[in-house]
Amino acid sequence: MSPPDLTGLTTELLRQHGEGHRARIERGLSQVAALWRPEDGDLAAFVREHFISDPVALAATFARLESVFEQIDGHTHEVGREVRRASDVDTGPMLGVDPLLATYDPFAHVTEDLFQAKVGFVVLLNFPLTTLAERSEHGPKYSRQEWAEVRLGARFGRRVPAEVRQAVTRATADADLYIAQYNIWMHHLVDETGARPFPSGLRLISHWNLRDELKGRYADPDGLKKQQMIVKVMERIVTQTIPAAVIDNPHVDWHPFTNAVSAAPASEVEADAPPRPVALDGAREDDVRYRKLLANFHAARQEDKYVPIAPNAIARSFELGRELPEARVKALLEQVLTSPLVARTAALMKQRLGRELGPQDLWYAGFRGNAAHAEAELDKRTKARYPTPEAFARDMPRLLGGLGFAPAKAKFLAEHILVDPSRGAGHALQSLRRGDFPHLRTRVGAGGMDYKGYNIAVHELGHNVEQVFSLYSVDHTLLAGVPNNAFTEALAFVFQARDLELLGVGKPDPASERERVLADFWATFEIAGVALVDVAAWHWMYDHPEATPAELREAVVKIAQDIWDRYYAPVLGSAGTPLLGIYSHMISYPLYLSDYPLGHLIAFQIEEHIAKAGKLGPEFERMASLGALTPDLWMTQATGAPVAAEPLLRATEAALQGAGAPAP
Repeated sequence: MSPPDLTGLTTELLRQHGEGHRARIERGLSQVAALWRPEDGDLAAFVREHFISDPVALAATFARLESVFEQIDGHTHEVGREVRRASDVDTGPMLGVDPLLATYDPFAHVTEDLFQAKVGFVVLLNFPLTTLAERSEHGPKYSRQEWAEVRLGARFGRRVPAEVRQAVTRATADADLYIAQYNIWMHHLVDETGARPFPSGLRLISHWNLRDELKGRYADPDGLKKQQMIVKVMERIVTQTIPAAVIDNPHVDWHPFTNAVSAAPASEVEADAPPRPVALDGAREDDVRYRKLLANFHAARQEDKYVPIAPNAIARSFELGRELPEARVKALLEQVLTSPLVARTAALMKQRLGRELGPQDLWYAGFRGNAAHAEAELDKRTKARYPTPEAFARDMPRLLGGLGFAPAKAKFLAEHILVDPSRGAGHALQSLRRGDFPHLRTRVGAGGMDYKGYNIAVHELGHNVEQVFSLYSVDHTLLAGVPNNAFTEALAFVFQARDLELLGVGKPDPASERERVLADFWATFEIAGVALVDVAAWHWMYDHPEATPAELREAVVKIAQDIWDRYYAPVLGSAGTPLLGIYSHMISYPLYLSDYPLGHLIAFQIEEHIAKAGKLGPEFERMASLGALTPDLWMTQATGAPVAAEPLLRATEAALQGAGAPAP
């Protein structure tokens, strides 16, 4: 529509509805015209019929749309959950059709169908489509009703064709399946003497289980050797020098340092070993990791021209997804990475370990209570308590009671969370309508849930509890959820930090509180650099859209090395390691990783508030029920201050002093 057409239509609507509606008329017409296509028909006739000036009718329309969209979203989400069930849940051997089903996105056509039905245009004509700047400036003064109207308008802020959405789903589902099947059989790692440092049957997914296995070896007398072997495995995955034959294959032995492969003796092959070919040529994995990443990029790039307000995937991730500008997030991360507290913390780690630090200490676990417990001891406890996913489900009321939820509330939560055996490391899947329940997916081995699986399950339980409250306790379902993924990660971290206490092996005291602070700080330092690698890789792809997988591999390795050398080598050595590129999220959850360091910062602010307020349970419920506000507004209402790094840094300095940290 040209400006004269809009001007004439504006004048006509003002005559019909009155000058008092000028702002709404002008805004609504502009919003509709921006996304109207010739095939949509007569714009003028549509707006004449569907602009609503009567406040009673407008309120009734809002209520109807909120109710209908909850049902559309909820049931469509359930369809998506079911078509992916065989890929996400360990229901037995996958069929050939299951990966194809996982690429089907039932949401792909929903928004376009609503536009074609003109429902989307009714929303744009009558409710505001705001910018991040507007929400940041005026959000603190919005009523809850106004916030719900803002979220209603945001549903139709972009009009992406269904085939483009489907392409994105196919790429991410394919990458997710690749990662879900990327396991290393640790018993088949051998050293220079032919010894096998890891027990039979230990099958670890990259990167989650590899990282957690490394962290669990600090109490092991031979742990350093095992940690260094895991680091080499990770480096070979990133550089794609890992032999293709050793991926999820217990029939082949592998020396990660020399990269030599050999057939595993029949006596060493696990009884439950899946059938796999034995290839001994040592041929590397042919840049599959980077083909998956490029596929995600090319799929996401198809959306760019349909979202002028955020014309690339990076902008959509930060401006629309997180509602925090990329520059601000990067500044928060660099505030941690460049803090002098990093060197002081590293000096304390060195003192405790009695050795020089190395790249494995990126995942130092000595600030947590489990550093004093052997992994085998913790595994024994968790396997005995949770032989099946159902056992974890039965124990949820006790776990929730231990976190400060009243018995009735703990029972309500447990009844609203379903537990499934996961094919991957574990995840939490929300529900989108009241009457449906979120799912906790956890990985349980044949001998029961090991400690690593339990630790992840407690984290996912935090997600699920947030998901219940932020759907069932929020006043408008259009506000269901939290501001962004970093906030749900933060609330999950609050649960995860108490896993040992819930297991009965750790009790909080002033010393353990210092350890908690130092653990939060080091975890934030660790993941902040990983997040920078993730974002930098996407910037590189946008700068080199025709790159090959091999070129992308070289670029990501270089990016990871440069960030390591800048922020990590000064305290951990090993200049030039590509270790920061190991995180599987880079492949299967595009541009997600920044949510983790943000989540740590947010979690610390929440923990600080809970320490002052009292029991975790009631405060967790209050905060999770605030809904999908902007990040700073949510945090201010939850804790009294916007998102910031300073609280963690101040507390870390105090914790270092209390712990008697030496000068670096």
